[in-house]
Amino acid sequence: MIIRFFQLADAGELASLFEEMQAYYGVFCPPREAVLAGMIHRPPHTEILVATTDRIIGFAAFAAIYPGPGLQPGFFLKELYVAGSERGRNIGTALLQRLAELAIERGFGRIDWTAARSNERLLQFYDGLGGDRKEDRIFYRLEGEKLKALADRRAVRPAE
Repeated sequence: MIIRFFQLADAGELASLFEEMQAYYGVFCPPREAVLAGMIHRPPHTEILVATTDRIIGFAAFAAIYPGPGLQPGFFLKELYVAGSERGRNIGTALLQRLAELAIERGFGRIDWTAARSNERLLQFYDGLGGDRKEDRIFYRLEGEKLKALADRRAVRPAE
């Protein structure tokens, strides 16, 4: 197995794994063309590591974060996914080991991520890596109409 950065030539194979992931989580998956376009035109400075054998069997999607003055930057791991047929073979561990190496190489001091409280197998996996649960945090997401509503709010300005 080789862990390396995503290349444009990987797009078709990785799109298949994205589709598998969406089905696994039971969430909407756009048409293949939209998956490919999103992957190719993803925001700047977002990165994807892929685990490969004769095909792509897992990936980690992440981006650098800057937490504030005097604090070390880090990575936010958005997605870690391993093909269902390949789970239990330390592929997720290998992807996160490579991400940890990249963090150290870049002078970063942390990797942050979220996990569903209901997925006990996943929580055990992350616990086994040495990750600390931050029970004092709640993960929020602002999307869709609520995102648009916030964007449309006008700041209250003092009377002139």
